[in-house]
Amino acid sequence: MPQESQTGADSETGRTLSRRALLTCLALGAAALTACQPPPQAPLKLGLNPWVGYDPMVLARDRGLLDAAQVKVVELASSSETQRHLRNGLLDGAALTLDETLRLADEGVDLRIVLLLSTSAGADVVMARPDIRSPAGLRGRSIAVERTTVGALMLQRLLQVGGLQPHEVQVRNLEASQHLAALRNGLVDAAVTYEPLAGTLQAEGLRPVFDSRQMPGDIVDVLVVRAETLSRRQPQVEAAVLGWRRGLSALESDPQASAELLAVGVDLTPADYLTTLKGLKFYTDQEGQALMSGRPRALGRQSESLAITLGLMGLIRTPPDWARLLDEGWADRLQALESAQP
Repeated sequence: MPQESQTGADSETGRTLSRRALLTCLALGAAALTACQPPPQAPLKLGLNPWVGYDPMVLARDRGLLDAAQVKVVELASSSETQRHLRNGLLDGAALTLDETLRLADEGVDLRIVLLLSTSAGADVVMARPDIRSPAGLRGRSIAVERTTVGALMLQRLLQVGGLQPHEVQVRNLEASQHLAALRNGLVDAAVTYEPLAGTLQAEGLRPVFDSRQMPGDIVDVLVVRAETLSRRQPQVEAAVLGWRRGLSALESDPQASAELLAVGVDLTPADYLTTLKGLKFYTDQEGQALMSGRPRALGRQSESLAITLGLMGLIRTPPDWARLLDEGWADRLQALESAQP
């Protein structure tokens, strides 16, 4: 009997050891599988500077409408900083104006436009003294212009509409915040400005003689990503697009509440924020898709004068490659994403 009991105990010990060995093997196998799996992909880094036209993405982030595991919004101080970060590979994508995009592409940064965001529809304006009633009335006068591409474009279009040559006006490069003082002191007769600063100038008695509604296709905001980002990380790009759409829907459904939340981020009062918002037109999904499609691309046809102007100003060296900037496969995918909008 004792021998039988010992045999039973040995058998039990053997089974216990076998279970332990099996569990150990399973644990080691699981660890090996885990070690073979790639680490979780970091969120897409999307840069933008303070501007009302980019705020639907900020609103989407702040209200939890943007998948934070897929997209990280990186807020930067200026457009120049955004471009520098994108140029140096610190960002995967960014919100930019179309002219900024064309300049980066001309420098060799391989970008893809994945979404059209908004266009200036009166938010950029030239304000002049009351006795000046048209662009032609600026002949022999001085104009304050901020040293930006948009400021230069506005000036170029103003001169074209007024039938003026560059030597027929005096241009003073001044920050937009200095325009009011320069006008009050008689240093300039007009200013290339934008809302809500334009409203302040109008309250001083100045009048608009030209605005961005007369230059369609020139001042357009777009969402761009690196070409390799679009090819390798398309689900994250899609998450950014869906986040934008949700943020835009929230902004348009309750502008007042959105203005109260977002105005401080662009250094405006809620009232000024809403004024600026009125000077912008956000693209619908259908409008954006139509402009990004076609052979040749519709956006390229619309922006032909912009590209020519940038070339004449020495800001780009070669005409834009619209077929490259606007990937046809992505345009098709963008249309399919419309049904994914909640």
